[in-house]
Amino acid sequence: MNATAVTAEATLLKNPLARPEHRWPVPDPSVWTFHRRMPAYRATTLYDCPDLARRYGVGRVLVKAETQRLGLPSFKILGASWATYRALGDHLGFDPEPWANINDLSRRIGYLRPFSLAAATDGNHGRAVAFMARLLGFGCRIFVPKGTVPARIHAIQNEGAEVTVVDGDYDAAVARSAEEAGEKCLVISDTSWPGYDVTPRRVVDGYTTIFMEIEQALAAAGVGAPDVVVVPMGVGAFMSAAVSYYRSRPWKGALVGVEPADANCIQVSARAGGMTAVPGPHRSIMVGLNCGLPSPVAWPRVSTGVDWMVSIGDERAREAMRGLADAGVVAGETGAAALGALAALHGDGSTAEFRDAGLLGPDKTVLLMITEGATDRGNYQSVVGRTPEDVGTILTVAR
Repeated sequence: MNATAVTAEATLLKNPLARPEHRWPVPDPSVWTFHRRMPAYRATTLYDCPDLARRYGVGRVLVKAETQRLGLPSFKILGASWATYRALGDHLGFDPEPWANINDLSRRIGYLRPFSLAAATDGNHGRAVAFMARLLGFGCRIFVPKGTVPARIHAIQNEGAEVTVVDGDYDAAVARSAEEAGEKCLVISDTSWPGYDVTPRRVVDGYTTIFMEIEQALAAAGVGAPDVVVVPMGVGAFMSAAVSYYRSRPWKGALVGVEPADANCIQVSARAGGMTAVPGPHRSIMVGLNCGLPSPVAWPRVSTGVDWMVSIGDERAREAMRGLADAGVVAGETGAAALGALAALHGDGSTAEFRDAGLLGPDKTVLLMITEGATDRGNYQSVVGRTPEDVGTILTVAR
C-alpha cells in the first residue's frame, strides 16, 4: 500500500515508482577535479546539529550548508560552471585543456568574443550562469518569470548580466531563453526540452561534487553514511544528482524529496505514474522550487530513486528558517525546505507506513541538504528577526 497523508501544511507520499535496488553509474570524479580549479574553491562545511537531533528524536542531524559556494549563496554554481565548461568544449570542437585556473581558461578562449551565455531562472541558477560569464569575459542574458523579487534580479545584474522579466511563469522564461541559442550564444539551462538535454545532464553531473565532499568529510570524521537524506526538489535536477550518487553504491538508506505544496510536480507525477504538469501560478516563498513540470532529464532517476516525497506549505519553510537560525545556519526560504520536511515527517505530516519503516529514531542519522543562504536579505530578516550576520556560525563540524 502506498499511503498518503495530507495536512494543512504537509503531504507525504511513499513513491509508488521507487526502485531503490537499481544501480546507476558511478559519478565522474573529474567533475570534482574541475571544481577544485575554480577561484576560491573550498568544500562547504558539513555541520553536526545536536539540538535539532534532540528536537526531532534522531541520533544525529547533519547539515550540508550550501549557503556560500565559490562566492555565491547557493550550490547552483557547481552545475552551471561544469555545464558551461563542457558546452564550450562542444562549441569549440575540442577540450580547452590544459589550463591552470579560470583566468588561464579565459585567455585560451578569448578569441570567441564577443560571446554570451543565456539562461532562465528563479534566481540562483541564473546568477550562477552570469557569474561564469563574467569570469570568462562573456556577455550574459538572463530571463526571469514575472513576480521575481527585485533583490534576486539585482543580484544577477550585479554579476554583469542583462535581465529580462518574462510575462509568465518559470516555464515561460525557459521557453524565452531557448530562443537565444546561436553561433555566438550558448544556453546553459538546468531543465530540458525536446532536442535539448545534454547541458541539463551536465548541470546534474556538476552537483555530484557536493556528495563527494560529504563522503570525504564523513570518512575523515569516522562517521558512517546517513540513514535518511532530505533534498529539495524543483524540476528534480539536484535530486537527480543525489540519486546518481547514492544509488550507484550499495547504500541502504532512504532518499526523501521536498517540494512546495502548490508546485509539487514530482509528487503529483509519481502518483500519476508519469510526468505531469502542475499548472501555475506558483507563488510559494520557496521560489527556487516553484516549478510546474519535472525535468525530462532528471525524471528517470528521480522517479525510481526517491523513496518518499513530501510537500510543505510556506509556514513550514518559515519555521524551518527560524529553526536553522537558532542552530546557527543561515538558510533562505528554498534552502530551509529540507528541515521543513523533517519537521513534517516527525509530526503531523507523517503516516503510519512511514513510522513503521523505522527511518527516524534515536539510532538514525539524517542529512539535510540546505541549498541556499539568505538570497533575499529583507525577507530573511522579516522571517527570522535577525540579519544573516547576527545568526553567525555556532555549529560544530561533524565528528
